[in-house]
Amino acid sequence: MTAPKMIKTFHDRYPFVGPGMWILSVQYFLVQLIVAIAWPNQFSLAYNTISDLGNTVCGIYGSRYVCSPLHISMNISFIILGLFMSLGSILIYQEFKKSHGSRVGFSFMAIAGIGTAMVGIFPENTINQLHSLGAFMPFLIGNLAIIILGLILDLPKSIKNYSVLSGVIALVALVFFITHNYLGIGIGGMERIVAYPQTIWLIVFGIYISKNRVSKRINKK
Repeated sequence: MTAPKMIKTFHDRYPFVGPGMWILSVQYFLVQLIVAIAWPNQFSLAYNTISDLGNTVCGIYGSRYVCSPLHISMNISFIILGLFMSLGSILIYQEFKKSHGSRVGFSFMAIAGIGTAMVGIFPENTINQLHSLGAFMPFLIGNLAIIILGLILDLPKSIKNYSVLSGVIALVALVFFITHNYLGIGIGGMERIVAYPQTIWLIVFGIYISKNRVSKRINKK
């Protein structure tokens, strides 16, 4: 049996695994909260980046003081989120009619997942080039994926509009972020407008797919 057929067979047998992975992306927010609370000094949502939570040493990084005792937990969370994004994309893709647009959209999200995992594998104070590349992949490619999927997939109008709006807001924020225009909310605040809509979208979309599956099962009875 070829790999695509094996994936399709697995999805048909366990249809909730893919959306379940995306729903469990909520761990990313929970771990951030726990890791931030553990900082000996106050962690700032405005002036500390998400990656600061995974920084492996204490001291000045850039212009920010960083000290994250639970950095290992944060970096594991990045890796898990990346795996969930990639594997979930491969499985949820089986849920929809195959088209060039759906392949591009889900492939982009899978690539964004690889980048997210790289953020955890290469913390910001280690190999910064690989860390930055990893972060840029979900920031750009992941948010493009949301827009593409919102436009291409056969979805309720509310989900389509929500998807496109989330991606557009994040990409506009990305322009401000890379040009260092933080609009008074700091580097951390602007980065979160780039990053958080994507993870929230994963959770929302995973819930939508799961509820849709449950409804189909009920209607068959």
